[in-house]
Amino acid sequence: MGLFDGMAGLLNGVFGGSVIHIPAVGAAVTIQGIFRREPIQVADDYGREILVEMPSLRVLKPVAATIATGDVIQPGDGRDYRVLSSHDSGSPGADAFVVFALEDG
Repeated sequence: MGLFDGMAGLLNGVFGGSVIHIPAVGAAVTIQGIFRREPIQVADDYGREILVEMPSLRVLKPVAATIATGDVIQPGDGRDYRVLSSHDSGSPGADAFVVFALEDG
């Protein structure tokens, strides 16, 4: 068990909330994640910090595996957001976050 294992799950439980994930194929499901409209920084594939200036959703890796580009996220603010891309959070933890860049859909 690594030093960071379990940390993302704890943060998700404290700061996250329920959002609806509507995949291109299949039924809508409620997932736990951290939705943000303000810019956030995430690490790129080389460990450099990049600024994601669009709405974003952070979810745990196992949940992220079910989300694809083009899927729709409904965070409960009355708007739909389309998934554009995903970025690993840079954490070595087995339950690390994956960050999805979203656009108003």
